[in-house]
Amino acid sequence: MFDFLALPFMQRALLAGIITAVLVGWVGVYVVSRRMSFIGEGIANASLTGVALALLAGWAPLPVAILVSLLTAAAIFIIERRTVIASDAAVGILCTSGLALGVILLRFFQGYQPELVSFLFGNILSIKISDLVVTEVFGVIVFLLLAFFTRQLTFMTIDPEGGYLHGLSRWGYDLLLYSVTAVTVVLSIKLLGVILVSALLVIPSSISKLFSSSFRSFRRNGILLSVVIVVFGLFLSYWLNLPSGATIVLFGATLFALASAAHLFIRNQ
Repeated sequence: MFDFLALPFMQRALLAGIITAVLVGWVGVYVVSRRMSFIGEGIANASLTGVALALLAGWAPLPVAILVSLLTAAAIFIIERRTVIASDAAVGILCTSGLALGVILLRFFQGYQPELVSFLFGNILSIKISDLVVTEVFGVIVFLLLAFFTRQLTFMTIDPEGGYLHGLSRWGYDLLLYSVTAVTVVLSIKLLGVILVSALLVIPSSISKLFSSSFRSFRRNGILLSVVIVVFGLFLSYWLNLPSGATIVLFGATLFALASAAHLFIRNQ
């Protein structure tokens, strides 16, 4: 029944999926709590410029996409803090511009490019050893940052004014959150694709929020749900011969619908 686990591409996809699921579930808690879900989709779109530049130059797409996403996140942060432009407007302007630039750059690339297709729609077959290494390296960095600054990020999410009065730098921790969100989103693109990656950023945390009594359980359940959605979504995509990214998102959306129905039923009792 589980013979497919002996397949190298499935092993790479599963390992990369678990790493990104932990990060997405963790970051998603802060993203949902701060109502900044749009930033995931925006950064994913802007990262297409990095993918296009890498393909034209013959470089590895994932590191370049991470660099572009970090620059985009920093630009969004600066515009939001230094101008009267709202966060959603900054995301919309920069990230649609990044997407447009990526499309124009790809105009100069001749021929079919499977690497591009995998970034747009996600493809477990396209996760190479080099992609897995990049995912592991950046995944460990993001994990350590989240683990080390969990208390501060939680404080600044729940009570930013109180955190400021306790000497925490709102600028510093907000920029940190934007940066780890950007890297996490790009690491998930190979699995889900640019079009679908923002869904995994919000679905597990949204389900967790329905049944969590504390922020710690909210975070823990969000991470657990993210791993479950990715792993079972990958298995279903293999068994049913369906696109992995779409299957993962639809499985998560189904869980969200069931959880919402259960939450409404419990509240009405």
